[in-house]
Amino acid sequence: MDTFPSHLLDGYRNFMNGRYSTESDRYRQLAEKGQTPKTMVIACCDSRSAPETIFDSGPGELFVVRNVANLVPPYAPDGQNHGTSAALEFAIQGLKIREIVVMGHGRCGGIHAALSNDSNPLSPGDFIGKWMSMVRPAAEEVTQYKSMTPAERQRALERISIRNSIENLLTFPCVRILHEKQKITLSGAWFDISSGELWVMNSQTGDFVRPYVHGQ
Repeated sequence: MDTFPSHLLDGYRNFMNGRYSTESDRYRQLAEKGQTPKTMVIACCDSRSAPETIFDSGPGELFVVRNVANLVPPYAPDGQNHGTSAALEFAIQGLKIREIVVMGHGRCGGIHAALSNDSNPLSPGDFIGKWMSMVRPAAEEVTQYKSMTPAERQRALERISIRNSIENLLTFPCVRILHEKQKITLSGAWFDISSGELWVMNSQTGDFVRPYVHGQ
């Protein structure tokens, strides 16, 4: 315990005296009856873009999976370890999730690495390079547009990768079948950390629009 971060213990104390004390009945019901969220959010593990905070969700309302750059790999039952794919399978088959949202965000470090001009930007460490190789074709395409600024290329790839992840979702039979029967919705969203703006993807055109403007 002497090595446990003290600021987390302080946060836990505030949680118990605040939110838990006002929602203790809800937590007990979740413990007894299990979770029944209807929405799955696949988001980035960036500490600045927590879906539960952004969507003001309470305990048990969202089934959240977070990974580097909010990527969904294509369906590949090859016997290897697939954390995101396993979570997706559990959400669909176990929790009967019928809404999936892929949420990216601005200033994503993983996307920045994919666009880097370093000699070998997509293979740092033992795992991150392989993971980010999923966006390599799109990154190479975006970097060809020399008229775009680095910030514009970054934002473009952040949104392209969201569309790619939704396409990869449809390679999973359990998702594709439900989607063809119109029993599950697949959505994309992009969150701007600096302004708090949320942009939602139009499922027909792939464009991102702001459904809510603060103050209006």
